[in-house]
Amino acid sequence: MSASLAEIPVVLFAYARPEHLARTLAALRANGIPRLIMFADGAKGPADAPAVESARALLRAVDWCEVELVERTENLGLGRSVLAGVESVAARHEAFIVFEDDLVCAPGTYDWMAAALRHYRDSPSVFSVTGWTHPRVTPPGVGAAPYFDSRAESWGWGAYARSWQGMNDATALEKMAAARPRGVAPDTCGADLPEMAEVEARDNLWAVRWLYHHLLHDGLCLRPPVSLINHVGFDAAATNAKFADGWLNTELAAAPPDAALWPQPVEQPGCREKWRAAYVGKWRRRWNGLLRRAGRIF
Repeated sequence: MSASLAEIPVVLFAYARPEHLARTLAALRANGIPRLIMFADGAKGPADAPAVESARALLRAVDWCEVELVERTENLGLGRSVLAGVESVAARHEAFIVFEDDLVCAPGTYDWMAAALRHYRDSPSVFSVTGWTHPRVTPPGVGAAPYFDSRAESWGWGAYARSWQGMNDATALEKMAAARPRGVAPDTCGADLPEMAEVEARDNLWAVRWLYHHLLHDGLCLRPPVSLINHVGFDAAATNAKFADGWLNTELAAAPPDAALWPQPVEQPGCREKWRAAYVGKWRRRWNGLLRRAGRIF
């Protein structure tokens, strides 16, 4: 094994939620991660400064693994912070695992994700791995085995420098447009994607670009059969997940053993249908409202 994959770093993005961050750090410590690269975003103004400083104090106190801390002097917001931070990490590391400050993982999650990244290192169609999933989008027939999905994940994920390459070269809308001539409909993996692409710049999003990056390049994301990661930040302070607790995982599974039988890199049947069903209601209501305001009853 090359030295670059012997020690895969965890990249952590934090801002101003020290209570959530403390839980994230405790879970990562219990996972025995070897290296932590932390990006602390700057305060938006005086009102956020105390919470930002409290979060940074937690990051500065990490002494249980090798650490690197970047304290930004300006507020980039989550989208720009992730795009810039991961770009810098991908320039130095062949593979990496990314967490945000409101994600809690089960014991063994890091070892499982790192083992998956090592296993699929030379499989060009495998763009990423994740420890997060949800019963709403788990396709039938998965059983107890991990599976491949063509929709990428942003709630606890790992990737390669090779799969990140080109992420910042085009917007989500541009990637969506480039994928269409290849037969990839904008809502292939959920009707939320085109909507998010439209507001990517306005709302400072990043994940929708990652999702279309996978679809544009036929990239696959490995998911566990039951979630190893929980999003604990469904509250008013969230950047992009305010009160979206319909995606809460009440219990986390134990991570599969490293010796798990890794599947062939082929998309699991039914994934796209599950994602479309998960978001079609919201999308249809949105368009119904737009049409009614235009004077046309749908």
